[in-house]
Amino acid sequence: MKQRVQVQKQEQEQVQISNIRFFKLLQFFKSVFQNESINIKYLNAMKNRVQLIGHVGQEPEIKNLESGRVANFTIATNENYTNAKGEKVEQTEWHRVSAWGKTVDIIEKLLTKGSHVAIEGKLTHRSYDDKDGNKRYITEVVANEMVLLSK
Repeated sequence: MKQRVQVQKQEQEQVQISNIRFFKLLQFFKSVFQNESINIKYLNAMKNRVQLIGHVGQEPEIKNLESGRVANFTIATNENYTNAKGEKVEQTEWHRVSAWGKTVDIIEKLLTKGSHVAIEGKLTHRSYDDKDGNKRYITEVVANEMVLLSK
């Protein structure tokens, strides 16, 4: 009888410990998502968001399509660093950018080759068949905001 009571007490203690652990874990997640200023809405707004600052590599190409006007251009971004040998290295990355709607009007009026510009948009991937029937893939930034930094 004593052993049975002891086993029941041990089981109750284990359940209490499990409940306490679960409660502490629940409190931890609550604090992460509420009290420590991590705002889920803010994190959702940051999904698939690209910001680039660079120089326009070519004159923007403006096309009139059935779905509206589109501007296509490239931006070069530079990164400077020192390699393992102590040499200074400048690495340039090229980014395709397209814009639709009212942004096209701004690009058409203000953007030229060499312009220093900041853009914000989303990263997209698409494919098409070229004139030879080969499937081509493109990754580009669809810009929705643009700031001209200098001429």
